[in-house]
Amino acid sequence: MEEEKKEESLLSKEQTVDPIVELGSTLIENGKGRVHVLTIVGQIEGHQVLPSDSKSTKYEHVMPLLAMVEESDEVDGLLVLLNTVGGDIEAGLAIAELISSMSKPTVSLVLGGGHSIGVPLAVSAKRSFIAPSAAMTIHPVRMNGLIIGVPQTFYYFERIQERIIQFVTANSNVEREDFTRLMLQTGQLAADVGSVIYGEEAVQLGIIDQIGGLSDALGCLHEMIEEEKAKQNR
Repeated sequence: MEEEKKEESLLSKEQTVDPIVELGSTLIENGKGRVHVLTIVGQIEGHQVLPSDSKSTKYEHVMPLLAMVEESDEVDGLLVLLNTVGGDIEAGLAIAELISSMSKPTVSLVLGGGHSIGVPLAVSAKRSFIAPSAAMTIHPVRMNGLIIGVPQTFYYFERIQERIIQFVTANSNVEREDFTRLMLQTGQLAADVGSVIYGEEAVQLGIIDQIGGLSDALGCLHEMIEEEKAKQNR
């Protein structure tokens, strides 16, 4: 019996998931409230598994985690830390849609880079921040690998691109014409079409709400949490 208990104990330890190591998330709890911190880094992994030596964020981990944050009585708000090169469009949009549809206070902070599909992820929170040195790459939809060379394929690309434009413009203050111009601009990227913008410019264009760092993002989130608690107590 004792040996069986020891085996069960060892098995349970092996099966325990470290949320920081495995999921890139943690819970911060203090007198101001309980904040769940989610990091989206590297490449957004979609339906295809990336090589083991690639830094990636797996959407099958993030999606149920967001559902847990929304339903948990132990979490008051969500802070999303972004440093991503982009990745799978549908996986990125799925995560962005979940964040934007959450009822709890949400704040995003772009650190380093919020490139490609990272732009919809950055604007999905109710309030967005960007570090002065952080960059965002805005470019048209593209696909790697074998594609069917027919007009329908390019129409499919246009429809996906339209989904991205609609999401970004609906969740930020950027004008549709300005965002489309940045997406299709030539001359800024050596072998591509699109634009690279930095912190201050992203705020001026209305894509991101405010320049700031970690303390600014947390301070804003705690204010939103206090406002939400005040509404519930009325």
